[in-house]
Amino acid sequence: MACNSCSTGKDGQPKGCKNNGTCGTDSCNKLTVFDWLANMSLPNGEEPFNWVEVRFKNGRKDYYKNTENLTLSIGDIVATQAQAGHDIGMVTLTGELVRVQMKRKEVSENPEEVLKIYRKATQRDIDIWQEARDREEPMKVKARQFAIDLNLEMKISDIEFQGDASKATFYYTAEGRVDFRELIKVFAREFRTRIEMKQVGFRQEASRLGGIGSCGRELCCSTWLTDFRSVSTSAARYQQLSLNPQKLAGQCGKLKCCLNYELDTYLDALKGFPKTDIKLKTEKGIAVCQKTDIFKGHMWYAYEGEWMNWHKITAEQANEIIALNKKDQTVQSLEEYALELTEDTKTDFGNVVGQDSLTRFDSPKSNRKRKNNRRKNNKRSKNNNRKKQGSKNVSK
Repeated sequence: MACNSCSTGKDGQPKGCKNNGTCGTDSCNKLTVFDWLANMSLPNGEEPFNWVEVRFKNGRKDYYKNTENLTLSIGDIVATQAQAGHDIGMVTLTGELVRVQMKRKEVSENPEEVLKIYRKATQRDIDIWQEARDREEPMKVKARQFAIDLNLEMKISDIEFQGDASKATFYYTAEGRVDFRELIKVFAREFRTRIEMKQVGFRQEASRLGGIGSCGRELCCSTWLTDFRSVSTSAARYQQLSLNPQKLAGQCGKLKCCLNYELDTYLDALKGFPKTDIKLKTEKGIAVCQKTDIFKGHMWYAYEGEWMNWHKITAEQANEIIALNKKDQTVQSLEEYALELTEDTKTDFGNVVGQDSLTRFDSPKSNRKRKNNRRKNNKRSKNNNRKKQGSKNVSK
């Protein structure tokens, strides 16, 4: 999927495409879509789809109509229509897959106002666009200071200039509504451009800025995840995770999106388990569930008043006891069921590296001492034999 030899060099740039985030093949970009129909020709008489997907800063994408019938391919820099002026973006997808993406994102092919592609970007367009991009970082530092001076409870996370440098969009996050009318006046007086304020959620902020998650990989929201589903603490409870906010929260401060990935599998597995709030009635006493093991299908119960003694039974045995309790029948005790699951507590350690020794790379010890000891023992035995033979001859 990535371009050839796209490993990172010493200077931080990819060796293959030499571009950070603007690969010509669009294989190294965020939220990219692989065009698997690129090498396939259309049937006879079929006209190519005249809409194009264009990507802007930080993965923001929009769809434009190619009314001028320009010959466009992935990686081309184009000038697109904006509310006032024009914007500069990169073509990320063409052809029939654009129709599929528009249908998936519910974008109409016949809107009232059609956004158009004006032309391929000239060198002058690219120079103006690049100069505007270079101004964004120092502007963000000043903008944050202005917000602090006005005591506004908001955080300006990113700034995006329009391609012709006529407008700057300030993305910010806040807990509630913010009255930033005075702030806009300060921005317009300081930066000499049109200002647009756009509030984004904390998840959207993390997806725009990117980063590395606790798993060691790039954030899902900044690489491939496009829809942000709500995540609740019940997802962690079903998966028997500790409700530690420091471990369950992502870089956005909200619960991690990956908690939903395996939730359906856990819910299917839990269908065979009885509810943990159901108590088991036995002749010895009433037992309360203490712990469950979804993978092995085991449950631990403890009698009321004997909370330190846990008895392990299977989920099928627990369902059997519950069914008997519904018929006003009780079992003698949980120990009868727990005896069937007695296991050998001896741990069998295995060699994780196969037949190889852990000291196989160490330098072998010298055998000089052993050789010397053998020589000494041989000399002693020879001397003893000579003495015995001499004593025999004397006796004769």
